[in-house]
Amino acid sequence: MNDDIVLLVDDERNILNSIERLFSEDDLSILKAGNAEEALELVRNRNIAVLVSDNHMPGMKGIDLLSTVRTVSPDVVRILMTAYADLPTAIEAINRGEVFRFIVKPWDDDDFIRTVKEGIDRFRIVRALKRADEATLLSLARTIELKDKYTKGHCDRVASYAVAIAGALNLPGETVRDIRYGGWLHDCGKIGIPGSILNKPGALDDDEFDLIKKHPAWGADVARQAQLSQVIVNIILHHHERFDGKGYPSGIGGTDIPVEARIVAVADVFDALTSDRSYRKAYSMKKGMEIIRSMRGSSFDPEIADLLPLLIREYGEESR
Repeated sequence: MNDDIVLLVDDERNILNSIERLFSEDDLSILKAGNAEEALELVRNRNIAVLVSDNHMPGMKGIDLLSTVRTVSPDVVRILMTAYADLPTAIEAINRGEVFRFIVKPWDDDDFIRTVKEGIDRFRIVRALKRADEATLLSLARTIELKDKYTKGHCDRVASYAVAIAGALNLPGETVRDIRYGGWLHDCGKIGIPGSILNKPGALDDDEFDLIKKHPAWGADVARQAQLSQVIVNIILHHHERFDGKGYPSGIGGTDIPVEARIVAVADVFDALTSDRSYRKAYSMKKGMEIIRSMRGSSFDPEIADLLPLLIREYGEESR
C-alpha cells in the first residue's frame, strides 16, 4: 500500500464510498471523514498527502476546512469539491493559494482520478524539494520532463546556457548556483498540465493556452512551499515575462523582471527553438540565435540577448 494518504471529506457516506471505489484499482491509502472536525483530527495525526473536501457541509464549510489545513499542515495538497454555482468561490480560493484544484459536481471519473494523482505528484515534489540537494533537484526536473516527450534534456541545456550567461555577467557564485537550480526547475509547474495539452500536435486553443499560462505561478507556489531561495522562485515565476511587459503571469517588463528570470527566459526560448517540438522541427543553432537577436528589446533584455551568440559557441551543434 502506498505511503501517501488521500483523505476524503463529505457529510454524505454514499459519496465517500463512491469516490473510494474510483481508486479501488490504485495502490493508494484512502481515509474518510464525515465532517471538518474529524478531518482535522486525521490531518494532525496522520501523514496526509491529499485532502479532497466537499464545500457544503454542516458546521465548518469545506473552503474553511482547507484554509485551516493550510495553516495546520501546509504540505497537504488541498482539493475542493463544489457545485457549478460555487465555481467563483473555488477559483478565488485557488488564486489565494488555499486550494490546489477544484472538482465540480457531478464529476467526471477520469478527471477526478487525474486531479488526485496530480495532487500526489505535487506533494511528492514539495517533499523532494525540501531536501534541496543537487541530485534530488536534477532528478525531479528530469521526472517532470517525462510528461512532455519533446523536452528530454531541456532542463539540463537551459541550466547550462543560463549559467554561462550568468558567468559572463559576473554574478555572485551563490546566485549562479541558484540560476542552475532554477534552470532545472523552471517548468516544475507543468506537473499540473495534462499531457494531452503539452503534447498537442498543433496550436493550442484559448482555454488550453490559459491553462498553460498558469504553470509559472503553480511552480513558484511549490518552490515557496519548499522554502527554496528567492532567486529560484523568481526564475520559476517570471521566466515567461517579456522585456516589453507583454508576458505572463504578471505583465512586468524591463529591469522590473529579476535578472535571473531574464537570463533563463533567453536560455529557455533558445533551447525550445533549437529542439524538436510537437508542432515543428528544430531550427539550427544559427537560426535560433538569429531569432533571439530579432526579439531583443521586445521579448528579451538586449544585453542578455547579445551575450548568447558569444557564449553558445561552447556548445556547438554536435553537443546536442
